[in-house]
Amino acid sequence: MDPQSTQLQQAQLAAILGPDLAPFETLLSHLMSSSNEQRSQAELVFNLCKQTDPDSLSLKLAHLLQFSPQPETRAMSAVLLRKQLTRDDSYLWPRLNPSSQSSLKSILLSCIQREDSKSISKKLCDTVSELASGILPDNGWPELLPFMFQCVSSDTPKLQESAFLIFAQLSHYIGDTLVPHIKHLHGVFLQCLTSTSSSTDVKIAALNAVISFIQCLSNSADRDRFQDLLPPMMRTLMEALNNGQEATAQEALELLIELAGTEPRFLRRQLVDVVGSMLQIAEAESLDEGTRHLAIEFVITLAEARERAPGMMRKMPQFISRLFAILMKLLLDIEDDPAWHAAENEDEDAGETSNYSVGQECLDRLAISLGGNTIVPVASELFPAYLASSEWQNRHAALIAMAQIAEGCSKVMVKTLEQVVAMVLNSFQDPHPRVRWAAINAIGQLSTDLGPDLQVQYHQQVLPALATAMDDFQNPRVQAHAASAVLNFSENCTPDILTPYLDGIVGKLLLLLQNGKQMVQEGALTALASVADSSQEYFQKYYDAVMPYLKAILVNATDKTKRMLRAKSMECISLVGMAVGKDKFRDDAKQVMEVLMSLQGSQMEADDPTTSYMLQAWARLCKCLGQDFLPYMSVVMPPLLQSAQLKPDVTITSADSDNDIEDSDDDSMETITLGDKRIGIKTSVLEEKATACNMLCCYADELKEGFFPWIDQVAPTLVPLLKFYFHEEVRKAAVSAMPELMRSAKLAVEKGLAQGRNETYIKQLSDYIVPALVEALHKEHDTEICSSMLEALNECLQISGPLLDESQVRSIVDEIKQVITASSSRKRERAERAKAEDFDAEEGELIKEENEQEEEVFDQVGEILGTLIKTFKASFLPFFQELSTYLTPMWEYEYQQQLP
Repeated sequence: MDPQSTQLQQAQLAAILGPDLAPFETLLSHLMSSSNEQRSQAELVFNLCKQTDPDSLSLKLAHLLQFSPQPETRAMSAVLLRKQLTRDDSYLWPRLNPSSQSSLKSILLSCIQREDSKSISKKLCDTVSELASGILPDNGWPELLPFMFQCVSSDTPKLQESAFLIFAQLSHYIGDTLVPHIKHLHGVFLQCLTSTSSSTDVKIAALNAVISFIQCLSNSADRDRFQDLLPPMMRTLMEALNNGQEATAQEALELLIELAGTEPRFLRRQLVDVVGSMLQIAEAESLDEGTRHLAIEFVITLAEARERAPGMMRKMPQFISRLFAILMKLLLDIEDDPAWHAAENEDEDAGETSNYSVGQECLDRLAISLGGNTIVPVASELFPAYLASSEWQNRHAALIAMAQIAEGCSKVMVKTLEQVVAMVLNSFQDPHPRVRWAAINAIGQLSTDLGPDLQVQYHQQVLPALATAMDDFQNPRVQAHAASAVLNFSENCTPDILTPYLDGIVGKLLLLLQNGKQMVQEGALTALASVADSSQEYFQKYYDAVMPYLKAILVNATDKTKRMLRAKSMECISLVGMAVGKDKFRDDAKQVMEVLMSLQGSQMEADDPTTSYMLQAWARLCKCLGQDFLPYMSVVMPPLLQSAQLKPDVTITSADSDNDIEDSDDDSMETITLGDKRIGIKTSVLEEKATACNMLCCYADELKEGFFPWIDQVAPTLVPLLKFYFHEEVRKAAVSAMPELMRSAKLAVEKGLAQGRNETYIKQLSDYIVPALVEALHKEHDTEICSSMLEALNECLQISGPLLDESQVRSIVDEIKQVITASSSRKRERAERAKAEDFDAEEGELIKEENEQEEEVFDQVGEILGTLIKTFKASFLPFFQELSTYLTPMWEYEYQQQLP
């Protein structure tokens, strides 16, 4: 910077931080400006002030906070101060001199007393909590707690509310600092919640503080002290509803849902009253549906709190049947919208309401969390009357509900398969197309969840019924859905069941391909692909009839509106090719590859579904053609690597921030909460990335030494993804690929195809992959992925074992100790859960399944030890002796499991 502009800048700073307030106020107004340029210029200047003179800057902000007549300036000052006092890289507090620190503390407290605007008060409370969480634990603000207790017992609602807000936030940040005051706090909370003079707003603020505080108590005796607050907490909610303050009631419900999720046992002793009140709210038709949905969410959250309170809700059958009836009623909120019948695609859900979708989602969650023994008896009581009703909505609701509970109730529903299938198939003849659609939908879902039993026992009834439904040319939606259900049915099917029906089914699907709406054609393509995949070589006799139609769609469906149709034709062609084999498919394969290669070269839009279908089609063509696919690899690999290297599109906000990420009803965004951060991720990007990683693994597996030229690009792409925590499919694919890369390299070196490279190259690859696998294993939380990692590690050791040096063996041995310890402690936790007061047989089943996963981990550990002993023989003995103390308890456990 030249001296002149430096001088200019210094003059500007001096003016902004000088005695006259006007330049500083102008700076703040520019920080709020809608012009990007003005705003970023102001941010630069603001940051310079912060570096040059943090004391003046902080005190100026505090002054405006206290005296500015403009609400937006006061609000902005509160927000900016909070940012300066947050403990992060730009934490200002330690740089301020003691007198500034002391002024700031007293100004903040006097502002809380003076501020009249509710939204600014809230921002002030945030600022105070932020500062307090940094300095209160070291006794840096002795005046604060006495001030808050004084506010709470004052008769000014505004002050009471502010104090409770700060208590709530401090419980989140530094709960331990508040625990010594537990007795005093309990009294304050009780006084406020039971007082007839407290306003609803103050009571809600107290409710928030109570719930935050209960969550920060680690000791159950401490939590039990607060049991007597639960009835007044519930009364606060009910009072808000009776006074018509639904927005306030919804706030209270959200807080209680949080409590149900984190501390369900706190509600246990008064469960009957609490759940009873919630169901009453859910049943009250005069209330806003948002309020009713929250009350339902509360009860479902309790049902899902398995790890903390196993079996607790299953002990309350009368509530479960009331809840089930409420959810069934929500499904009746659906209209027969003409748009549904005329829909161009399967996703069109015209006529469905938010009640309907809450009903659907909650039935699914309820069945998964409580299981079939609880849900099936309740459903069997309700369904017959619904199905016999003259209203189509009732018949539709029963079929939709049956599909929703199938996953959670599969074990019990399989036992009553005959009644279930009969109920659904009767509805195939229903006069109302939407009911027929729902029946087909149910059969599709049941084929997935109750297969293969359903396929083996009822193929003679189900397949002809679906074939007839495909003839319903009046109702394209019904036709398309029948084709999709053929897919679900055949996925769980052996060729011998399917073959007798193939003539009829393939004939109908070909008819649907030739005429019919695009939605019907898409359904037919998906069904053909699945039928070919399930019948394998039996599909050869249909090949010559089917392939010309498939190729015609691939070549002609170029319009933007037909992108999905073209994508599905790729999928179908590649699956048919795999089913009939290389000899039959070879000539067409060449033509198809040429079309795909020209598509590959054209510019596709980012949201074009073709990309991911094409990646999968290439990989299937490779599986079908084997080494004959090698010439195409130079075309296939660059885009594949590009998709595998996609960076996730991530937005991070703080978990309690007001602006939710892109409103969470956006399907393409998924949000996860990590600590105090909320992370929004674009799911389409993750899915494309996962598909690409899976395909890379397929090529390495299929082409073996032929994949060698690509290893140097693929290894650095996949190895870092062993720790890709945003998406488990990406991690799984990266894990499976590791031994394939090692194998490809080893075979290429042995067969002299490795472009002059020798064993040193295998050692380098092993030195890159093995430690990365060991490190990823150390950080993996998912038991299933953990056992896949052990399996992959074992395969890598079998390929490159002798090349390992002693320090690598040492790190593997240390990691095995870790794995065994972690697994044993997970088992101990489950054994503890089995001692819970509500533990029942159903919970026992679930725990047994979880423990079977651990046995898989132990088996893999055993395999690795076997490989290490085989490879290093006597020199592995000292390590083995070291491990024996870890192994003995493991073997004893296995032995006990074997005992009758």
